[in-house]
Amino acid sequence: MSTSQATPSASIEARSDTPDGTCVLTYSALDTQDIIQSVADDGAGATAVFIGTTRNSFKGSVVTQLEYQAYSRLAIKTMADIVHNAHQAYTRSEHQTPSVDGQMHAVIRTALYHRLGTVPVGEPSIVIAVSSPHRKEAFMACEQILEDVKRRAQIWKREFYEGQPDEEAEWKANSGH
Repeated sequence: MSTSQATPSASIEARSDTPDGTCVLTYSALDTQDIIQSVADDGAGATAVFIGTTRNSFKGSVVTQLEYQAYSRLAIKTMADIVHNAHQAYTRSEHQTPSVDGQMHAVIRTALYHRLGTVPVGEPSIVIAVSSPHRKEAFMACEQILEDVKRRAQIWKREFYEGQPDEEAEWKANSGH
């Protein structure tokens, strides 16, 4: 099978770096420690992290792997918009804490990484890391980002089950991380 047949042209690696954070779509395994370190900041008293992994069962069936595809050019823009919206939501005056530079910050930095291609059981398919001066805002922003990715990002998954022919695996909206 040629590379162009194995990897749909719309499902390509992509990256967006904005003042709010980093968003990545990649075929590479996700290095959770590097992702967490990427949001480190001396002004952060908290870093909330969500790691979504491929589990070995779903509704009584044995899952052997997941496969993800994305309309990457649009999905990466949607992901950046999701991160921006979370920063806006948690940078209102009731969430703000003055930093050393005199700026008001709640959510400081965010990283949102999503795998493409095959993700074996036990490996992360999505990692979200959010740093903030306080834990509440970090947790809330992290959850908002996860829910918005599930609802809005142009990413689809296919679940493969033990004993099921691969050609019977169906693409589904990416709503069940």
